[in-house]
Amino acid sequence: MIRNSLMLLWLGAAGFGLLAQGCASNGDSRVTSDLGGARGEVVSAALSQVGTRYTYGAESPGKALDCSALTQHAYRAAGLNIPRMSTAQRAAAKPVRLSKVKPGDLVFFKIGRGQYHVGLMVGDDRFVHASTSKKQVRLSSLAAPYWRSRFIGAGTYLN
Repeated sequence: MIRNSLMLLWLGAAGFGLLAQGCASNGDSRVTSDLGGARGEVVSAALSQVGTRYTYGAESPGKALDCSALTQHAYRAAGLNIPRMSTAQRAAAKPVRLSKVKPGDLVFFKIGRGQYHVGLMVGDDRFVHASTSKKQVRLSSLAAPYWRSRFIGAGTYLN
């Protein structure tokens, strides 16, 4: 209940910020314009997991998740089945140029030798992901130097 209330407060604040800004920080208003239908369900499901513990290999929403279980859970909430592993999610997704990324699209990173990470865009250059360093599901900025230098692509399963 508290997590859902916090999510609604965050979404309200984000919506107000986007209205005040007039567009997303990458200069493309399309990034924040389509939160209805499946995109809205995917983003809401992912945001509902903020604060959930990160555990490698875990796939228990509300208890513990890893990055690809978070994105799989979010898409499943919208009635879409996607692969379990981040590399398979990237391979099966329709590629999206970074300039065209929308809320609900996936962003992929190479974080080490043979190590990959996935997050889900929520708008305004922010993505939700199960963070290994913070040991929880959290929001991060795609513009942060760490993520920018490790970004390898974006993809979607949504129209």
